[in-house]
Amino acid sequence: MSDFDLDPKTTALVIIDLQRGIVARQTGPHAAADVVARAAKLADAFRAAGATVVLVNVAYAANRADLLQPPVDSPNPPHTPRPDWAQLVDELGAREDDLRITKHQWGAFYGTELDLQLRRRGVRTIVLCGIATNFGVESTARDGWERNYAIVFAEDAMAGVSDGAHQFAVTTIFPRIGRVRSTDQILHSLQR
Repeated sequence: MSDFDLDPKTTALVIIDLQRGIVARQTGPHAAADVVARAAKLADAFRAAGATVVLVNVAYAANRADLLQPPVDSPNPPHTPRPDWAQLVDELGAREDDLRITKHQWGAFYGTELDLQLRRRGVRTIVLCGIATNFGVESTARDGWERNYAIVFAEDAMAGVSDGAHQFAVTTIFPRIGRVRSTDQILHSLQR
């Protein structure tokens, strides 16, 4: 049983980085295929309820001139992304009415139209899922919280780069800025 209701008119599902190059990576504690399946289930239910569905991917210019590269202690290993790296996975069943946001960093708000498009649709609550819990999802959540959105985290429809990274975000950060629920709890809340 759910302890909250989600109004489809004011709620959006924001799916973070379920794209070919990212879902191919090792994730934890949930396998990427399970995350994709649960996100697709959420997307179908949100569409059926008339709620906004936002599909976010991360992409860079061919010459990677827009890739953030400040000095850090633990840089990403250099790699050449495969041609379909930024393409959303087919399992999400993208629809013409879905909002599409392409970002160029971890968070989906900075430098994109996400906030503008959500506000134009009257969205006050965002449900977040995707990969990686502790990068794209957490960065988007922090920015959304600072913009005064109510946030719900679909814990089993996201995964981190490791079990520990996922668990830290889910148990330490997310309860301070939103509500952590399962896919089934969210679906139940949307159906009310």
